[in-house]
Amino acid sequence: MLHSPCPMVVTLHDLAALKRRSELLRTSVRPRLRQLAVQRAMRVIVPTEALAHDAITRLKLERERVVVIPEAADAVMYMRTPQKIAEARVRLGLPERYLVWVGGLQHPDPKKHVAKLAATPRELPLVLVGGTRPWAHELPDVTLTGQVCDEDLAAIYSGAHALVVSSEDEGFGLPAVEALACGTPVVACEVAALREVLDERATFVAPGDMEALIFAAQAVRRPAPPPPSWTWEDAARATWSVYEQAVAQVDGPRTAPRSLRRRAPRGGEQALTEPR
Repeated sequence: MLHSPCPMVVTLHDLAALKRRSELLRTSVRPRLRQLAVQRAMRVIVPTEALAHDAITRLKLERERVVVIPEAADAVMYMRTPQKIAEARVRLGLPERYLVWVGGLQHPDPKKHVAKLAATPRELPLVLVGGTRPWAHELPDVTLTGQVCDEDLAAIYSGAHALVVSSEDEGFGLPAVEALACGTPVVACEVAALREVLDERATFVAPGDMEALIFAAQAVRRPAPPPPSWTWEDAARATWSVYEQAVAQVDGPRTAPRSLRRRAPRGGEQALTEPR
């Protein structure tokens, strides 16, 4: 990857790690390799214009190298029948009516406000879906499902009163699109990427206001609007086109990106992205 004979295309799902420098004090080779991969890529794919702006600003990328290709709900994400919902509810120990949150619970992320969300008074139970570590089991008055398969996730979405998105920072917000595909309303904190992807399809509240988030989620009504029409097939075609552009650029003038011709500051490399 450091001296690849082939043109490189890198996809950034978010820049959350780059925005949490204080959590990246440990020495690691991976952050440096990720930084180099982005800086040497001929094209950088991101899922939203909001993330494109962040990448250009924080990573000093040229705008012409950054391509926006949205993500989409998988075909398995569709509204399940009452029987399938009931079966999943029994199997996973879910309450009759509930709010759902979906994401990683391996470590506490202050920008996701999970602990604050769990402690916020509410009438409906809160179900948290995602892989956990011990700290998550100390959250008060929540139901943890752990990691689930796509079939169960679709049933969980379908049976929920609403999906709550408590994060202050998102690269795209795939759980929100998946929830809409399963017929479930979405209530989220105002985030540029979520507003770009969902706009009128979701109810938005002020960032960090968990009381407003819970209140709006409990008050929301079905039916939910349909998800954006963009599909993974559309994304695949757009991605293939980016690869073709990168190959074509190799046949043209071989000029290194401006960011490679600048000397990187010492200690400036950071972990960039994890798939969401």
